[in-house]
Amino acid sequence: MAEPKVRLFAASPARLLWFTGNTDDPVPADIAQYARIERRMPTRRDLRGATLLFIAGGDGIPVDALARTGRRLGIPVNIVDSPSASDFQTPAIVDRDGIVVAIASGGAAPVLSVDIRAAVEQALPARIGTLADLARELRGTVKSVLTKFDDRRAFWERALRGKARDLALSGDKAGARREMLRELNGERAERRGIVHLVGAGPGDPDLLTLKAARLLREADVIVHDRLVSEGVMALARRDALRIDVGKTKGHHPVPQDEIGEILVREARKGQRVVRLKGGDPFIFGRGGEELDVVRAAGIAAEVTPGITAAMACAASAGVPLTHRDHAQSVTFASGVVKKDGPDADYRALSAPNSTAVFYMGVGAAPEIERKMIAAGRAPSTPVALIENGTHDTERRVFGTLGGLAALVEREGIAGPTVIIVGESAGTAAAQAAAQASLENYA
Repeated sequence: MAEPKVRLFAASPARLLWFTGNTDDPVPADIAQYARIERRMPTRRDLRGATLLFIAGGDGIPVDALARTGRRLGIPVNIVDSPSASDFQTPAIVDRDGIVVAIASGGAAPVLSVDIRAAVEQALPARIGTLADLARELRGTVKSVLTKFDDRRAFWERALRGKARDLALSGDKAGARREMLRELNGERAERRGIVHLVGAGPGDPDLLTLKAARLLREADVIVHDRLVSEGVMALARRDALRIDVGKTKGHHPVPQDEIGEILVREARKGQRVVRLKGGDPFIFGRGGEELDVVRAAGIAAEVTPGITAAMACAASAGVPLTHRDHAQSVTFASGVVKKDGPDADYRALSAPNSTAVFYMGVGAAPEIERKMIAAGRAPSTPVALIENGTHDTERRVFGTLGGLAALVEREGIAGPTVIIVGESAGTAAAQAAAQASLENYA
């Protein structure tokens, strides 16, 4: 348990000495890069001048004797996993360069500290330290220009929450610096809106990306689809304007053209607009069309990918989309095509040693079955249907391509479903059958 303690100091200027004692166990490679390794026990001379002493117990390690020696030399001692015997505790740390957050429970619940750290990691943008660095660099300049405290406070509120912040978090430190100086010189640009096309993933909030979660917390306006789960929406700002543009089969209360108009209209008000789409915006989400509309209107737009349904549902059901023995390629296809538009290439979808994944394929199941078999795929090819994947109501149904349409009808498949066709689906079906047999036996 000594390794986590050592890693705390990896990014610090501290000089680290690691004494392995009498063991020949290998030292983790990342630790060996920045610690001096001594294959022996430390002596009193080794400890002189040390700032902190960590002792991890183990076979042949004289913990009490080492602790006494350290304390006689005036060194604070931490005995790993022994809070009551230690002089200090080490917190869980979130390090964002210029921003460091420490979480401690006084040694009472270190696991809880780790969990809290994970939550803080999710909340803090990866480049938030860049903002702190810029503030440090410009602090003197700001103080010389703005002599009144209230003026400086107002400036920092604008600088650290406005366009400069967006630039810094996107990785443009130079641009953020220019924007701060422009703000300091009184050259305030008109607040300009931005549209973020954000993938909400398959529904499980835990599968949302860190960036997507941050953008939700910051959004002024959220334009969302029907498939975005309540759990994901719960992460959004409570005071954000929410606009539901969800569609169902044959029912589009908000036409696609109007969705584009909404995005442009709200962004022109200077709002941070998040267009929240189930799965990934660029996988059958019409994100490309919306991106074109927004950019054609001269509005800044960014895309944040999400975990697409094929990957999430396959993983949840244990269906490997590629497999060394069964599938050397995978293809995503839509069961619904544009009216008068080209159909999917069923010859390619029916290639041997491959996996085909159909989105929006429930209503098209008879056509998928007929066209794939006509293109050469064997009727005995395994299929897997995952309905409401990653939700509490997820359901998995297995069968064969030759019985796909009948399977959909018999099982009453009606919710959002991905259809996976290929031998890899058979491996998951076998695993599911084996698990059911074990449960019945138990």
